[in-house]
Amino acid sequence: MVAEKLPREVIAMRVAQELQDGNVVNLGIGIPSLCSQFVPDGRTVLYHSESGVLNYGPMAEEGEEDADLINASGQFLAPVPGMSFFDSSTAFAMIRGGHIDVTVLGALQVSSKGDLANWMIPSRGIGNVGGAMDLAVGAKRVIVAMEHVDKDGNPKLVEACTFPLTCPSSVDLIVTDIAVISVENNRFILLETAPGWSPQDVQDQSGTEIIISDSVSEIRI
Repeated sequence: MVAEKLPREVIAMRVAQELQDGNVVNLGIGIPSLCSQFVPDGRTVLYHSESGVLNYGPMAEEGEEDADLINASGQFLAPVPGMSFFDSSTAFAMIRGGHIDVTVLGALQVSSKGDLANWMIPSRGIGNVGGAMDLAVGAKRVIVAMEHVDKDGNPKLVEACTFPLTCPSSVDLIVTDIAVISVENNRFILLETAPGWSPQDVQDQSGTEIIISDSVSEIRI
């Protein structure tokens, strides 16, 4: 019997545990955008968007959407005290100036060197990098949130990226639907596995060697 993979919301919950009190955090499109729904109790996280907003909260409830309050994914945000607004050039200046503590991005491929490819699938011939290049370079910590394999079953953790790079040697931590993996000294280190998944199961779903931590544990939310 094959163990179940974690749903997207649980991946976001696990990523949210990495966000510390007072962090300025930028969330990418897709699974990363869900993280703002799951700030741990007792922590204040200041979410930033390239669209020109700082200190936003969860997404707006249905029927309470405001077209002027959106994140980089185009999702409607709930208004919270202390939200501030500015133009996109200022938002990017904050990224390029090193003022973002953590960025959470999706990925098409991540290499064991921490290379990130997340903006183009060559077979499609088109892509949109958005703010990912700036964020991968400018943020102090880069976390990738993604499914472990693509829709065709191809591994996203690889020895070397075959897709165009967004940024080399930038990824620090990866949270997938079956594992939590750090990137250290050009190696993938398995830290946690999803319930019912063994380290060998994770290795079988990966395109390169995964080193098993001496203290590997089960993902808990």
